[in-house]
Amino acid sequence: MTEEIITAGIDIGSSSAQAVIMKNRSIVSYSNMNAGINKTDTAFRAIEAALNGTGISMEDIKYTVGTGYGRYQVPFADKNVTEITCHARGAHYFFPEARTVLDMGGQDCKAISCDESGRATNFVMNDKCAAGTGRAMEVIAKLFDIQIQDIGQMSLNIEGKPPQIGSACVVFAKSEALRLLRSGIPRNVVLAAYCDSLVRRVIALLQRIGVKEELVISGGIAKNTGVVKRIEESLGIKANICFEPQIVGAAGAAIIAQKLFRDPNTNTERNR
Repeated sequence: MTEEIITAGIDIGSSSAQAVIMKNRSIVSYSNMNAGINKTDTAFRAIEAALNGTGISMEDIKYTVGTGYGRYQVPFADKNVTEITCHARGAHYFFPEARTVLDMGGQDCKAISCDESGRATNFVMNDKCAAGTGRAMEVIAKLFDIQIQDIGQMSLNIEGKPPQIGSACVVFAKSEALRLLRSGIPRNVVLAAYCDSLVRRVIALLQRIGVKEELVISGGIAKNTGVVKRIEESLGIKANICFEPQIVGAAGAAIIAQKLFRDPNTNTERNR
């Protein structure tokens, strides 16, 4: 009888955190929440939320891998692994044919190439500016007093092409949005302009590594239908998005934890 091995993956990002509990290669439960300033506290809250109602305790977890921006602040992690590696493995877990992964988070955006085993072979990231990430969308949602998840659909409710804005920079997002509104441009058209701007940056990033099907989109922006549809139209391909795109990195971390528990000498970072 196969031994049941319970592992956990903890992905601590700049604005959100996820935990995935895995038994062998099946996801038992997961959590997804806003990340607080104290990343260590966030890590404990994430794992506790994922364990809640499962009948599994921390003591039952054989191996834990931390990943993401705050991976070094997960005190109960047995190992820390880069988000590049974990997102590639997670994308492969949900979509075994994945060859390109686009992870769009709150503060950065990553384009990753991976092979048939889910190993990252190449990647590029946006620069330090948060333009082209979820943070700019958060600023616009707050300015317009709308839910961030509503931006995508509202941005599609337009006729023709929206105006091309000069920058998606978080610093200037608010002032530029107000300028467009004052010039008489409707709110949904302004939203479309920002989605278009984000997509142009994302496409440029993807072109640097070369897009190979199948494409997987992960991260919070994967829930923005306006952005996803525009990416698909620009590339001429259909994107794969799992039921909760924000847990892809944590799922990959939990899978790597399974491998490391069985073989501590596994080289998780080879070829990233």
